[in-house]
Amino acid sequence: MEMDTGKKLPGQLLEESISQYIAAICRERVSRNTVVSYERDLRRMANYFKGQGILECSQVTETHLCGYLNGLEYENKRPATVARAIASIKAFFRYLQGQGAVLENPATHLKAPKIEKGRPYILTPQETVLLLKQPQGPSPKAVRDRAMLELMYATGIRVSELVALQVTDVNMGMEYLICRQGGRERVVPFGTAAAKALQAYMGQARPQIACDEACGCLFTNMGGKQMSRQGVYKMIKQYAAAAGIAGEITPHTLRHSFAAHLVNNGADLCAVQEMMGYADLSAAQVYAQMRGASIREVYKKAHPRGK
Repeated sequence: MEMDTGKKLPGQLLEESISQYIAAICRERVSRNTVVSYERDLRRMANYFKGQGILECSQVTETHLCGYLNGLEYENKRPATVARAIASIKAFFRYLQGQGAVLENPATHLKAPKIEKGRPYILTPQETVLLLKQPQGPSPKAVRDRAMLELMYATGIRVSELVALQVTDVNMGMEYLICRQGGRERVVPFGTAAAKALQAYMGQARPQIACDEACGCLFTNMGGKQMSRQGVYKMIKQYAAAAGIAGEITPHTLRHSFAAHLVNNGADLCAVQEMMGYADLSAAQVYAQMRGASIREVYKKAHPRGK
């Protein structure tokens, strides 16, 4: 991550330097989720070094960093967690070197562990319908929850994008919304079911929930404030349990299901890539591979000589 070097750090204490670094990346085109993750990783690192009497940036060596990372692995942290910690550390020390807070970068030679990518969990079409039907009744909360679930499945947007949506980001007449992530934006269409659920929410439920007229957030909690990512996770978990769906169901499950169901029904991979907001086509290839696996399974089960 390239950073604006700006003025020199006034001190070399790790805690102070982390605060300045976080303030610096907040001024850049960095997503809120990335900022939160980097700060969490770096604060954890600083607490570890504090326990060893290492308080200043210039005291940290490559050996110290390797010891810290080995500790994460000893705690059975997932490879993805360790890889993210390394990314945070490398970006931080590059920043410090650019600021002149350290003469040499101790994180230069750190290597991220290899991450084996498993297939994402995909809802079946039947499970999807069952999940979307869970919010029952005319209460403002049920109407809001139906609209959120329908919109997530209809567009495949990330939960961070969902909670950041403004009323002005939705075009009901043309049935599309505008997503903004990390300084980029994309247009994503949605269909009749999502449009109907959104109309009911915006016409009936939202005026009762979002009491503050100045609030431009599309979805709010029952207190009229911006919906949180944690609130969406909790909502989906509750409805999945009520629907009797096994497995760990998250907002990302709906995102993966959106893409997989499109590809299974013949959607062009480039179009799926664009709607999902992926930087390159390779990220969407997994859904095509899953479709191929599904076809092979059907063949083996159905062909007389396929078993």
